[in-house]
Amino acid sequence: MPAPPLPIAKGNETLSLLPGMTNRHGLVAGATGTGKTVTLRVLAERLSRIGVPVFLADVKGDLSGMALAAEPDEKMLERVKRLGATLEPSGTPVVFWDVFGEQGHPLRATVSEMGPVLLSRMLDLNDVQEGVLSLAFKIADDEGLLLLDLKDLRALLQHVAERASELQKTLGNVSPASVGAIQRQVLVLEQQGGERFFGEPALDLNDLLEVDGRGEGIVNVLAADKLLQSPRLYSTFLLWLLSELYEHLPELGDPEKPRLVFFFDEAHLLFRDAPKPLLEKVEQVVRLVRSKGVGVFFVTQNPLDVPETVLGQLGNRVQHALRAFTPRDQKAVRTAAETFRQNPKIDAAAAITELGVGEALVSLLDGKGTPVPVDRAFVLPPRSRLVPLSAEERKRVMKASPLKGKYDETVDRESAYERLLARAEERSAEASAPRPGGRGRAAEPRSEVADTLGAMAKSVARSAGTQIGRELVRGILGSLFGSGRRR
Repeated sequence: MPAPPLPIAKGNETLSLLPGMTNRHGLVAGATGTGKTVTLRVLAERLSRIGVPVFLADVKGDLSGMALAAEPDEKMLERVKRLGATLEPSGTPVVFWDVFGEQGHPLRATVSEMGPVLLSRMLDLNDVQEGVLSLAFKIADDEGLLLLDLKDLRALLQHVAERASELQKTLGNVSPASVGAIQRQVLVLEQQGGERFFGEPALDLNDLLEVDGRGEGIVNVLAADKLLQSPRLYSTFLLWLLSELYEHLPELGDPEKPRLVFFFDEAHLLFRDAPKPLLEKVEQVVRLVRSKGVGVFFVTQNPLDVPETVLGQLGNRVQHALRAFTPRDQKAVRTAAETFRQNPKIDAAAAITELGVGEALVSLLDGKGTPVPVDRAFVLPPRSRLVPLSAEERKRVMKASPLKGKYDETVDRESAYERLLARAEERSAEASAPRPGGRGRAAEPRSEVADTLGAMAKSVARSAGTQIGRELVRGILGSLFGSGRRR
C-alpha cells in the first residue's frame, strides 16, 4: 500500500509531499529568520511518522526538542486555528550524534574511508599536495598499511618522506616541502577536532537506517554547532557520509517511500571555493543516490549558493523570503522565481520579498514527477517541541538510545603507525647487532690500505733480526712519528 501524502503547508489548499517523490531531492531556501529550520523540522517529522529514517545536522542547537511533544502556546494555537489545521503534539524517536562525543554518540570514520580526494579538501591542499597524498594512499594499499586515525596518516607521510629518492624512480617526484605542508595541515585538522573524528569504531551506515518499535523512522540529529566552527570539516564530513551511502547501499529504483532522507543544512559551505573535481563529485552523487532510495534536501539562505548543475536536480522547492537589498540579492530573487513552474495567479518575484515568517512559495512534485505550479502557503506547525532539550533531558534520551555503548569507547588496533614503528625498530636492532669478527659492535670491512699495511708488517717482522731489517724498521717509524734521525 503506497504511503500517504505528507501535508507540509497550507494556502488556498493543502500542499503535500509525495513520499515516492522524496528521492527526487529538494531545496529549502530563505533569509535568516524566515522559517527554514521549522520547515526542515516539519519535513523530518512527517517522514519519520511513515517509517522513513532521517539524518540532519543541528547547526544552531535548536532541533534537539524534536525528541519531545510540542507544548502549544497561544501563538501556535492561533496559527493552527487560522490555517484550519489540527495539531497532534508528539515527539519523534531521536538518536543524537556528535563528532566530538559530547552531545551524542561519537561519530567516526577512518582515514582510508575518507580517501585522498575528500581528505585533500578537508586539509585545503593544492593540486601538487593532493597528488603527493594520493601517492601516499597508494603506497599504503600496496604495503597493506591500514589508515585508521591521524597518527597512522602522520606515520605514513614520514615513511613517504624517508623514501622520497627511491619513490622518485618509479612514482614520480615527492617533494619534502609538499610532505611538510601536508603534515602541517594535518596538525591544523587535529587541533580542529579531527583527532576525535578519525578512528574506530567507525560509523555503521545501517545504524542510520533504523526504525523504532512503533515503526517510526529514527531521526538522527548531528550536533553541529561546534563542528560548524570548522566549516571544511563540517561540509566534507557530510559529503563523505552522502558518498558512503551512495557507494554501499544497494540499488532500489523508485520505491514507494525513501530508505533515508538526508538534510544538508548550511549547504553553501559545501560549494564555497570548491574545486571543479569536487563539484563534479557532488553532482554525480546527488544524481545517482536517488536510485539507492536516498533523498537529499539542501538547506541554504540563497538559491545561488547551489550550482546550477545541482540545483536542476532538486524537484521539491520551499522558498522562504529573500531580501533584495543588493544587486546579488535581486539576482537571487529573479533566479528563485524563474525556477518555479509559474502560476498565473502569483507574481513569484514580487511574492518572495513579501513573504512573512513561516510563509513560503512551495512547488512539489506530483505523481508523475512534474513540479506543480508554485503556490503561496504557510508551513504547518511542527508536532514536536520548539524549545531545545536541557542538558538533563538530553542525557535521558541518550541513556535510552538503542546504540548506547556501541560507539562510546575508542578502539586502537594495529594499523600503519604500529607496523611502521615495528619496521623501524627492526632496522635499528639489525644495525646494532654483533657480527662475526668482532664483539659488541659490528666488524668493519677491511680496506685495501689495511691489507697492504698488514703485508708490510709481516715482511718487517721476518727481517727485523737483520741489519737491513733494523734500518727498515727505523725508517718506517721515523716516517710515521717524525723521528727518522739516524744513530
